[in-house]
Amino acid sequence: MAYRNVITTVALLLLSLAAFAQDSDSYKLNFYPDAWYNDVDGVRIGAFVLGEMEGTYLDGPHRLNVGVWLGTKFPDLPVSYYFSFTEPLLPESSPGNEANLQLQSSVRTGLSSHSFSINKRLQPGFDELTFKKFTFSVITERMFDLDYRPYPLLWSDDDWKTFLKFNFIWSRNFEVGRFNLAASYALFSFGDIEITQQIHLSNDFKIRLRGFMGYNDPQGRNEYMYGRSYRPAAEWLDKGISRAKGTIPSSLLDEGLIHFTGGANLRGYTEQDFKELATRLAPLNYNFVASLNAEFEFPNPVGRMLEGSIVEDFVSFRSYLFGDTGTFSNEYYGRHLLNDVSHQFSDAGVGFQFSINIPNYLGMDRGFALRYEIPFWLSHPQNEPRFKFRNLIGIGAVISL
Repeated sequence: MAYRNVITTVALLLLSLAAFAQDSDSYKLNFYPDAWYNDVDGVRIGAFVLGEMEGTYLDGPHRLNVGVWLGTKFPDLPVSYYFSFTEPLLPESSPGNEANLQLQSSVRTGLSSHSFSINKRLQPGFDELTFKKFTFSVITERMFDLDYRPYPLLWSDDDWKTFLKFNFIWSRNFEVGRFNLAASYALFSFGDIEITQQIHLSNDFKIRLRGFMGYNDPQGRNEYMYGRSYRPAAEWLDKGISRAKGTIPSSLLDEGLIHFTGGANLRGYTEQDFKELATRLAPLNYNFVASLNAEFEFPNPVGRMLEGSIVEDFVSFRSYLFGDTGTFSNEYYGRHLLNDVSHQFSDAGVGFQFSINIPNYLGMDRGFALRYEIPFWLSHPQNEPRFKFRNLIGIGAVISL
């Protein structure tokens, strides 16, 4: 009943905003239809509403992003929503150097999540890819319906949890290639750091590197634990493609044919991990991980065809050799971890990635990437040869630069 009251409140707020927009010559609301699918809601139909001051191009005051949907299977809670409102803090804001307050609230796919954030971006020049960004958030959330989760054992009890979270991003274009550092920490709970670097060897050959380290308190919640190939379960909800059961057929997940990026990203162990998730009574997860992902990019005929074309800035086709290695533990970081060889895994293979990207007004990626990869070598193949032909379809870039 509480969730229905929240949804009613959001609906009334939307009606009020629509009335305000009609009475204002300077505020504009844009409506976009939306449809999605998962096994619990069925076809979920609805609309997104983007609100902004006329002529500000999503970087002015009173920025609104709202979505409301109806599940056509009519589950226990058939109506779901997402709400975000962003307000710049003047005079601390300027193009590329904005400070703002952000309020977010959502009740969808079995999760009720609400947060308040303070964001500050620092851009020293005119290059949108050279910046620093700081975020402080207060977040409270509760998983109230595990029917949406493809693997419920990855989740803890359905009580409310509240935490303070800090995020930091530093991006810079060095002469050798682009560098990015992203770190997050939830007070007394979990945290991670990701460092990526692109190295241009020539116009045709590149090296991409990604280092990752993540930690969850040993007494922490299951959904923030790490797998070898997949990100913590709580982060699956960040993307619509992995947010709920059935959007990707469960049979493909259970067979380990689909890899979602994030966490340690040992993509060669996707099949082992997800077959274990589908059959084990308890998940095989770790509270500490340190990993390295590397890709050596080489030219291919399709990629060369796109060079010089009108779509070159938005569409790419990459081919690369890759290698992943990681160390995992359920203990505190220390000598025991370094000597525990049984928790060190590696893989290698070849991959191809097709991506479409239309950057936003800050130059940040806004698109999708699809990968086909062949992890032909595993250091721990279980009952298989170490060298074997294996198939993997990836969603998202493992090393995004």
